[in-house]
Amino acid sequence: MGDTKRDAPDHQPIYDTFDDFVRFAVREFYALHGKTRPAQFIALLIASGQALGVVKDSFSGEKGLKKVAIGAGLAVALRIALKYALSGPLGILLTAATAASLLAVLATNQRTVRKKIGVFREVIQQTRIRYDEIQGGYSANRYPVEDRNLMIDGLVKRFLADLDEA
Repeated sequence: MGDTKRDAPDHQPIYDTFDDFVRFAVREFYALHGKTRPAQFIALLIASGQALGVVKDSFSGEKGLKKVAIGAGLAVALRIALKYALSGPLGILLTAATAASLLAVLATNQRTVRKKIGVFREVIQQTRIRYDEIQGGYSANRYPVEDRNLMIDGLVKRFLADLDEA
């Protein structure tokens, strides 16, 4: 049997997985900068691999993410189009169908998106190391869930600040 305080619903760990953590951070980044820095937002979606998760969240009823879903969908379509562009006739058809909409969104920000993807991947990788350290300490019972949640909340803020500086 577990510790009742640790198992109580109001004492559950926040962002139980790194994917949950990053998905939340992507939504926060959009709330803070999505409209003023769309190229960086698209780069973050691609670098984080969370485009599909954000699209899914937006269609499950979360507020303000309908526009994010469109941008994320375009980013995913770009990745698919590039993959199929190199693989034969089906790729050519898929590329032709998606190219017009993708070029309209990314053409003006292409350089920025490419540059930011690598930088954001590095920030994500460094943040993953810190997240795993916090999660490992919690799993080893070195600190209670409340302390873990405070550390994770601080890590989200640090992550967003690092993205701003990148």
